[in-house]
Amino acid sequence: MNKTDLTVGELVAMISRGELRLPEMQRRYVWRAPRVRDLLDSLYRGYPSGAILVWETHEEQPSRDLAVEQESSPLTTKLLLDGQQRLTSLSAVLRGEPIHVRGRKRPIDILFNLDHPDSLKEVVEVEEDDDGNGIEDSVDADEVEEEDEEEEGESLHERLRQLTFVVGSKAMASLPNWVSVTSVMQATGDAEFLRKAGVTGFDDPRYSKYTDRLQRLRGIRSYPYVMHLLDRNLSYVEVAEIFVRVNSLGVKLRSSDLALAQITARWRNLMPLMEGFQEECRESGFDLDLGVLTRAMVVFASGQCRFNSVARIGIQRLQNGWENAKEGLRFAINFLRTNGGIEDISLLSSPFFILAIAYLYSQSSEGFTKDEERRLLEWVYVGSGRGYFSGSAETKLDADLSRIRKVGGPASLLQNLEQAFGRLRFNVGDIKGRGKASGLYALVFIALKGKDARDWKTGLALSLRHRGKQHVIQSHHIFPRARIKDLYDKRQVNEIANFAFIGGKTNRRISAALPEEYLLDVVKKRGEAALLSQCVPIDPDLWRLDQYPKFLETRRSELVEAVNSMLDAL
Repeated sequence: MNKTDLTVGELVAMISRGELRLPEMQRRYVWRAPRVRDLLDSLYRGYPSGAILVWETHEEQPSRDLAVEQESSPLTTKLLLDGQQRLTSLSAVLRGEPIHVRGRKRPIDILFNLDHPDSLKEVVEVEEDDDGNGIEDSVDADEVEEEDEEEEGESLHERLRQLTFVVGSKAMASLPNWVSVTSVMQATGDAEFLRKAGVTGFDDPRYSKYTDRLQRLRGIRSYPYVMHLLDRNLSYVEVAEIFVRVNSLGVKLRSSDLALAQITARWRNLMPLMEGFQEECRESGFDLDLGVLTRAMVVFASGQCRFNSVARIGIQRLQNGWENAKEGLRFAINFLRTNGGIEDISLLSSPFFILAIAYLYSQSSEGFTKDEERRLLEWVYVGSGRGYFSGSAETKLDADLSRIRKVGGPASLLQNLEQAFGRLRFNVGDIKGRGKASGLYALVFIALKGKDARDWKTGLALSLRHRGKQHVIQSHHIFPRARIKDLYDKRQVNEIANFAFIGGKTNRRISAALPEEYLLDVVKKRGEAALLSQCVPIDPDLWRLDQYPKFLETRRSELVEAVNSMLDAL
């Protein structure tokens, strides 16, 4: 295996010209802006940043574009096996190109602090996993300001001065010492950035410091990466095996990504088929990632959900499995949307529910009776609310698939669920202390939606399909977090029982007002039903700050009753 050194600038130019592309087996771009920020910080400081793995081949191979604009190149294509996330990010920032993600274009705007400390003082924070919930977080107008004003005795201004790079925002971009990395990379001189920072002449002591830093920032273009080149004589199957092994050792990819690489090595041009169906599902509100679709293919090809047997499944079985999986998934999505009121995948605690429904449908040649439909919805609601697939998910799904084949019908799924939890209804203990990460959070939303809960200002019924920032449903802290965070435990502050669901504009208008200040107005304009449909107690005494624990206790009972009543009504 040969290797060569190439600078960031050279690699970005290769991407722009279309000389460096992705093999079909590669997953999509997944980095978030904070990861890009940290990469730039590392390159700016000259820290190690790994190597690049490329396969150069004379033969035409299934390939795909990176998530940035690329030209068509007549030159021999180099296929990028390791380094996609880094090089796509750098190409987007240095070229000012937006990232193409899930059918949308979005820029990556990173700002640079001309006045950053000479020594490293900032700490890179580990990112939390996205909880995948489609309901936006509540934002109390003065809450953000209050939380940012003080942290460990440090003012917001002082904290910002310690940072070298930040994810861009309008507020930050307006500050004199913060400049856009993309603008610096594309500018021919420093004058505009120095003027913005208030540097008026050569005699300004900041002139030399700032110009040196701008030059150092542009020096990221010269940062050298080691590119390892695989032998041109390797076959696509051999390269796929190398891809799997490299990424397995680094635990960089999920098992589904590695399984998909093994499948595409034998089934050329599969990715466009999967991405086309993925877009079909996305338009219905079910954004199923390629990992879920790969698992669905395996389920329908083998009757089990694990990926360790993928290499032994024949290509014809996989192809038949894919066609059957698509039909099963279409039914599952339609069933959940129209029969279950689950209009978005974020209202499920796991996509495995969709796979089980799809497989059950494929095994039910005569369709479902009314009773079976009721039992299937009960299984979905209760299982999702309890987080049935949150642990040992593959084992549980395989058990469900086996039950479906041997026993058949939704009743068999309910039996597995009852064995796991002992009961199919909820009590107050299930909701106490639980927050948005709990499956009960989405189930409460579904139950309140069934009670005809509406926005407290516009009267719009709850839906995750609303358009426009003013109407997108947000989770609203009934007792504002900013007002109670120092009085009560964090779990109490962010408990499900403290959330109502209202539109963004209504939420911002309420801001950090206490319930005793704004709920009376809600009742006056929309009646007590506006609160009762959201299970908010109508007793004004419970709206007082000192009655928050009693408010939680009362609303927990109301919410559990609403969920159980929905289940009983099936």
